Amino acid sequence: MQAGRRSRGLIALNRSPLARKIIVFNLLALIVMVAGVLFFNPFRDSLVQQRERGLVTETRLIAEIVAARQAAGAPDPLTGVEIAAGTEVFLYDTAGQRTAAAVGQPMPDPLAESDPPRSTVITDILNAIWGTIAAVVAPPPPVAQTFDAGALTTALLPRALAGETAVQGGHDNAGNTLFLVATPVMGPEGVQGVVALASAAGEIDRLVRNEREQVLQMFVIALLVSIGLSLVLASTIANPLADLAAAAELGRDRNARKMAPGRIRIPDLTARPDEIGRLSVALRGMVAALYDRIDSNEQFAADVAHEIKNPLASLRSAVGTLRIAKRPDQQQKLLDVIEHDVRRLDRLVSDISNASRLDSELVKETEEQFNLLKTIANLSEYLGQQATEKGVDFITDLPPEPIMFHGLEGRLAQVFVNLITNAISFCEEGDAVRVWVRRRDNRVLVVVEDTGPGIPEQALTKIFRRFYSERPAGQFGEHSGLGLAISKQIVEAHGGVIWAENIRPTEDDVTSEPLGARFVVGLPL
Repeated sequence: MQAGRRSRGLIALNRSPLARKIIVFNLLALIVMVAGVLFFNPFRDSLVQQRERGLVTETRLIAEIVAARQAAGAPDPLTGVEIAAGTEVFLYDTAGQRTAAAVGQPMPDPLAESDPPRSTVITDILNAIWGTIAAVVAPPPPVAQTFDAGALTTALLPRALAGETAVQGGHDNAGNTLFLVATPVMGPEGVQGVVALASAAGEIDRLVRNEREQVLQMFVIALLVSIGLSLVLASTIANPLADLAAAAELGRDRNARKMAPGRIRIPDLTARPDEIGRLSVALRGMVAALYDRIDSNEQFAADVAHEIKNPLASLRSAVGTLRIAKRPDQQQKLLDVIEHDVRRLDRLVSDISNASRLDSELVKETEEQFNLLKTIANLSEYLGQQATEKGVDFITDLPPEPIMFHGLEGRLAQVFVNLITNAISFCEEGDAVRVWVRRRDNRVLVVVEDTGPGIPEQALTKIFRRFYSERPAGQFGEHSGLGLAISKQIVEAHGGVIWAENIRPTEDDVTSEPLGARFVVGLPL
């Protein structure tokens, strides 16, 4: 995994589909935004409006100059008027006849001088791509077969002679945009003529192209920034996920034990306050639980082998001795031992089978809501008869109000049966068993007490272990030692706790003889 991290670097696009998706989706959003700006072309509309207003103002100024010179008797009113490069000016009389014309002197484009070409190879390529797309999406207006600015301006004369300033757009033979403006020349007696102005062809197109190139340059910069940020984002997402996946694959591989004989270590990303951190916590917890289960199963298998060896050794010894025993009483005694060991093995195998299936059964069974007090009352009524037959007093102390609990009724009944039968088995004639239930806030306590010999102090921490049994001498071999272990497993599966303690005359004197044993089950409500 460490070698993979070093070779991967920041991010490996060829090995990370997630990183490629992040970059593609981020770029798509940027491309759609830029395409929308270019398609709707708001800066072109603004430039057109500004240029139209400028041409109208310029034409009106020329018309005022012409009116002043005509009043002074100048033969050619357009002489000496400074006209922008590429611009044509025409003067018409009231009859619509052209009386004068002027063309702007060739001079360097002031726009080009103040704003030199800013196109680059990338923007030229992008411009060409956009031009191709735009030609398909929005074809350009048809180009006139012949172009004559003077002829085009004559169409505006009627409106200008009527005292109105007329504006019209058009295209030359090359498809370049130009504007035509006609305004009346006003004198003391009214309209004395018309001044028409034709703008330089392609002027607006050059301005639009410059604006588009600015947008494309910003697009290129934004594209590079977006790719860089996408790589950083992808590395913070894809690389940790790749590490988590690699760690999981090590555990999945059938040859993982050869490659990594130690335990699989999930990367610790718990410091991240996001979903990847949560995933790391979940995977680490899951792996830890799996290893705990594996260790538990290994220990269980070892305990099973150890527990089975004891009755098998006794059987082997009894069978070997039976071959040489001559007296009938000795043979009968050995047969009793063999029968006891066979029953012990049968009980042990049955309990082991139940214990091994418990985890899967707890997961498969459906929890339901039931009255916990009713369940305990029914069990107490049945088990109380067994206690009475043995001469043991059976006492129950249950609250009157029902306690509803959501869980597996049959499994919890198995726990209470085990605790009550254990208590009865440790009692002699004249002893007592007491079952009582109390509700404490959001928990319920189920307590089983007896007045038997109590639990040895050294056994208090062991009695819930598998195959551990602390029984009187007369009950040897009659219990597998799995009952309390199974009970603890069931209680913990319901989110509860179970513990055992001795009943003493005073809490301060721990050396006093116990008055009995107490088992407490705490379940959350």
